[in-house]
Amino acid sequence: MRKSLDTTTDGWLCGLAGVLIFSGSLPATRLAVLGLDPLFLTGARATLAGALGALLLVLFRAAWPERRELWPLVIVALGVVVGFPLLTALALRHVSSAHAIVFVGLLPLSTALFGVLRGGERPQPVFWLFSAIGSAAVVAFALRHGADASPIGDALMLAAIVVCGLGYAEGARLSRRLGGWQVICWALVISLPVMAPLAGWFMPVSFASVSAASWWGLAYVSLFSMLIGFVFWYRGLALGGIAGVGQLQLLQPFFGFVLAALLLHEAVPPAMLAVTAVVIACVAGARRFGRATPAPARAG
Repeated sequence: MRKSLDTTTDGWLCGLAGVLIFSGSLPATRLAVLGLDPLFLTGARATLAGALGALLLVLFRAAWPERRELWPLVIVALGVVVGFPLLTALALRHVSSAHAIVFVGLLPLSTALFGVLRGGERPQPVFWLFSAIGSAAVVAFALRHGADASPIGDALMLAAIVVCGLGYAEGARLSRRLGGWQVICWALVISLPVMAPLAGWFMPVSFASVSAASWWGLAYVSLFSMLIGFVFWYRGLALGGIAGVGQLQLLQPFFGFVLAALLLHEAVPPAMLAVTAVVIACVAGARRFGRATPAPARAG
């Protein structure tokens, strides 16, 4: 019992570290797309992270994934290496990072749903109440401030949340067998044949007009958002449960708002802080009732 509690706590701590790292992703992406094409940014960040991932796999002599693990790795790559970065980069051409960050509050529900569908988890019924309340608060804010938002930007962010939730759940499921850092490294390597040519095709003719801030944004999303953050995040989901630890993402808007205000000087409306207060309370509830129970075994 003691070992189980220690493992769960370790999972939540790793998950929190991942959330803290991911909190800088949208502000950094916003900085990057001010001077770089979203398609180039998507290809470049995955290519740089993929090269580092391949180096890690070689240095630590990681075992090759089994054939049955290849398709799940492709799903991870499509969700978190290609889908989420591309869709958010496109969305941030239409909305501010502070507005986009609010949609991240929907990620826990998306992750939990895919945790049930793909990971076989069965959280307690009360867990879904807290998850739904947190998500509803985010949706209510988006609808309330719809006049200031972009329908295209919001649609892109919603699509990003769906594919990211799938990528998170699938990666966590794989991490139980491969290990968290191996999962993201293999997913990045698998994506290299597509992402490297994408970066080359959309590379700007000249980088003279690209600001230092855009380069720093690219560096952050390449090293931290695409690689280091996932090492902690997938370990946290695998140890603490996909649905439960996934609720930590409800804290990401709070951290993101602070970064958006400090780095981008974006206004943070009081309503955003109110939404954040609600979702923080929901994390506490989900933490208590989010322990997954094993799915019933299939006959045969």
